[in-house]
Amino acid sequence: MSGYLEQHVGQVREAAARIRPYVRRTQSLATDVDPDLRLKPECFQVTGSFKVRGAFNAVLSQMARDPRPIGVIAVSSGNHAQAVALAARTVGIPALILIPEDANPAKVAATRALGAEVIQEGITFANREERLREVMGGRGYSLVHPFDDWDVIHGQGTAAMELLEDAPDLEVIAAPIGGGGLLSGTAISAKAHQPSIKVIGVEPAKADDAYQSWKAGNIRALGAAPSTIADGVRTTAVGERNFEVMFTKELVDEIVTVTEDEIATGVRVAWTRMHIALEPTGALPFAAYLAGKLPKGSAGLILSGGNANFQTMAKLLGTP
Repeated sequence: MSGYLEQHVGQVREAAARIRPYVRRTQSLATDVDPDLRLKPECFQVTGSFKVRGAFNAVLSQMARDPRPIGVIAVSSGNHAQAVALAARTVGIPALILIPEDANPAKVAATRALGAEVIQEGITFANREERLREVMGGRGYSLVHPFDDWDVIHGQGTAAMELLEDAPDLEVIAAPIGGGGLLSGTAISAKAHQPSIKVIGVEPAKADDAYQSWKAGNIRALGAAPSTIADGVRTTAVGERNFEVMFTKELVDEIVTVTEDEIATGVRVAWTRMHIALEPTGALPFAAYLAGKLPKGSAGLILSGGNANFQTMAKLLGTP
């Protein structure tokens, strides 16, 4: 194991111990779809997504460095927002979240219910980073970035670490890719466990910035927030730390893309056949599996969340 990988997987292990009292160890599931398939359903996680892993690790790590922080701030389309809100409430500090105006209303409501202050007016995917800097300057809060943050990456890596503890002989592990927090952490845990394991990122074909970056060898950004039913991966570019882990260090083997129809199929099969309530983003690896886009071999899929927009799900499932 390289020194780089050894250092980072050590921090994933530390993150696992740090967040253990606050997150669920979601059970990996076998399925009748394929005896060689294992699922890690983070839709059963606290707040309904994997994001609490990174958020709790980041907030608790900040508390260790500065026992009396003023508060935390984040930008998010919803799942990271809920995670940061819960982590901040748990340790007793305020949280301020900037969420784009067209974000999933259910995720926004859940974030407010967890006690966070939410700003949506005038926030878009295009301007949210600029607005973040403006608000941070006025509040003095500490940033919890949704993906380009080592504490967040190490926290997200605990999901794959758990999956590989349950199924140590996996040959393929796949996770959604937006900004790259989950996939970076997954790659660290997987390659430290077994260098030969294939680590695959899955993103919508309409939001293929990670695929473009992988092929180009540098960060490629989309011109605008992509229009995809997988609203959790509407980022326009992967983060710098994430690019380093995934592509500079070559810990991710491949990025595959799935169509909107393939995502919809993945959601429907998950809901109707396996009775797992996934949001479209959470179904991305399963969509790639059903479409035959993953490498051959025993596979583990990290299903990232289940905080679905009710209107979107009604359309996908054919509910009147």
